[in-house]
Amino acid sequence: MTPGPAAEAVRVRVPATSANLGPGFDAFGLALTLYDELTVVPAESGVRVEVIGSGAGEVALDESHLVVRAIRAGLESLGADVPGFSLLCENRIPHGRGLGSSSAAIVGGLAAAYGLTGTPLDRDKLVALAHELEGHPDNVAACALGGFTVAWTEGDAGRAIRLDAVTGLRAWAYVPGTRVLTKEARGLLPTAVPHAEASANAGKAALLVAAITGRPELLLTATEDLLHQEYREPAMPESLALVHKLRGSGLPAVISGAGPTVLLLGGPGETSAEPGGDLPEPPDGWRRYPLGIDPVGVQVWSGESSPSAE
Repeated sequence: MTPGPAAEAVRVRVPATSANLGPGFDAFGLALTLYDELTVVPAESGVRVEVIGSGAGEVALDESHLVVRAIRAGLESLGADVPGFSLLCENRIPHGRGLGSSSAAIVGGLAAAYGLTGTPLDRDKLVALAHELEGHPDNVAACALGGFTVAWTEGDAGRAIRLDAVTGLRAWAYVPGTRVLTKEARGLLPTAVPHAEASANAGKAALLVAAITGRPELLLTATEDLLHQEYREPAMPESLALVHKLRGSGLPAVISGAGPTVLLLGGPGETSAEPGGDLPEPPDGWRRYPLGIDPVGVQVWSGESSPSAE
């Protein structure tokens, strides 16, 4: 390996994401306007980690920290070496709530490695590397590419394409105070589903692509899921109850990722975007985030320069 250039500091901004979006299980992702920010400063040796916000006082502050591991993996993939660095994580994405906090850590760390070495960001390679670390490409794709993404695997490789969401599409995240582990949520899924349900779900997923990219009036029917949400109810009964309540009111609500956050989508001109407007209030102990769709994905910049969207 050859040493990377000693950049004064590298800053990274990485968005929250919502995966699945109902019928797009393990394939669809949406980048949201809620961000974690990383600042990485090269050092002669060692690693120093500071965490502010979500995860502070809970996550490791050494080489086992997920962002640190992603930075190391990124440097290795680039054939570079930065002996040490300090890392400041300013986390706004809630941990363990289905908004892609681990994907943000992985994509953010990999992007930081590009910044530390002065290498232009290769977003397709970033998706592939992040998939290797995360194990599934849906959240990391939206993190890396922004907008609405469709992800898949070819062999062991993660791939994705980005599509433009219809102008004015909005989202509201209803976030509970409790967490659900992705492993626990996945453990509730059956090994097989009836063919008729799989076929119907495929149709809904195809319709959801059309709804998000240009026909938002179809969001309610297009977000209907038959593959995973109801099976996960034992791990998040309040979340499923909220989904049913919102959908019963004609609002396109889904479980965000593996939950327990509930994501509500709204098309242009539909539903007040102001907190306390036309939307139902969150349950006690929950918080509602009014969000937009992030169109860019992860951004990296050094020193005082502006964020790069290459």
